[in-house]
Amino acid sequence: MRGEFVPGKPPAMETNRPRLQSARPKRSGSARGPLILSAAADRHLIPSDPIPSPGCVEVNAGIGFSLASPKSTSYKCGSAVSLCLRTIRYVPEKSKDKIISDEDVLETLLKIFKALFINNFSRQMDFLALLPEVKSEYLKLLTIQYKRSKTTGYNHQSQNIFNPEEVLFNTLGFSITRDRSSLISAGTGVFVTKGFVPKGAVVSMYPGTVYQKYEPIFFQSIGNPFIFRCIDGVLIDGNDKGISKAVYRSCSKRDQLGPFQMSDITWLTPAVQNPLAIGQYVNNCSHNKAANVCYQEFDVPEYFPIELKQYLPNITYSHDMPIPLRCVVLVALREIKQGEELFSNYYTIVN
Repeated sequence: MRGEFVPGKPPAMETNRPRLQSARPKRSGSARGPLILSAAADRHLIPSDPIPSPGCVEVNAGIGFSLASPKSTSYKCGSAVSLCLRTIRYVPEKSKDKIISDEDVLETLLKIFKALFINNFSRQMDFLALLPEVKSEYLKLLTIQYKRSKTTGYNHQSQNIFNPEEVLFNTLGFSITRDRSSLISAGTGVFVTKGFVPKGAVVSMYPGTVYQKYEPIFFQSIGNPFIFRCIDGVLIDGNDKGISKAVYRSCSKRDQLGPFQMSDITWLTPAVQNPLAIGQYVNNCSHNKAANVCYQEFDVPEYFPIELKQYLPNITYSHDMPIPLRCVVLVALREIKQGEELFSNYYTIVN
């Protein structure tokens, strides 16, 4: 009988199995990530073996065989599949994966977050009373608000003057929003709706729960194309639905200190408080649509103002270890004009 087990002998193997077909990734721009094999779409891939030939990339899949061509370099057995992808950017070293400096990223985030803080002053007044040192920094602002209330009848209980997109435009000179992608079957994309984005500017942020390499993410990763992998293996789950949404909300409430929110949860809703926090919807570039933005990792410093943390669209999955909060920003590779869609490059091989 075929496949019958005999003690001391290996089971008979099926001889008429169909041949393995070469894996074919999704077309560029058709989804958040070109291919999801098990856990996530890796952007940064750091193979320990020699780098494969240009156009090939190693994806961790846990499948137990390799589809690498005979001419390709060797791969570790049992955990790799070689796929031909054309959207690959080579980075010589981790430290060189920076388009702009961390200081420039921090300056931009502080600039827009302070503008959002001032614009939404009606919600800030209550806990400013609990932070006299922070309140002193905004003393000039409070004076302006007081004079304004005398002349125009304005009071801090009134509604916002500008919506977040208008604050973004007034502060950085552009605004972005989600809309139907210009790529066929690509779903939602991100567009510059007003103004223009200069080269080297921070144009968006990738929101989500931050997982260290050793933290569990299996169930959140099932059918989830929004998981972003950093160079060092840190994962960011940018899915705003299902289990991922529940996990983020839970972690955000866990870290809340009284009235002080340590992260932004509005990116999970249609009414986004931080207008930059829609980077997970930026589509992959294609043959006809070259990448105009790239990802850059940024660790939030310890001295980041506590009153502005409410605009950070990221939260750590676990708070057992005091490590810097990982954020990922999207930086413009060239000037991006009004009406253009943002396109990124998902895959990067680091030597």
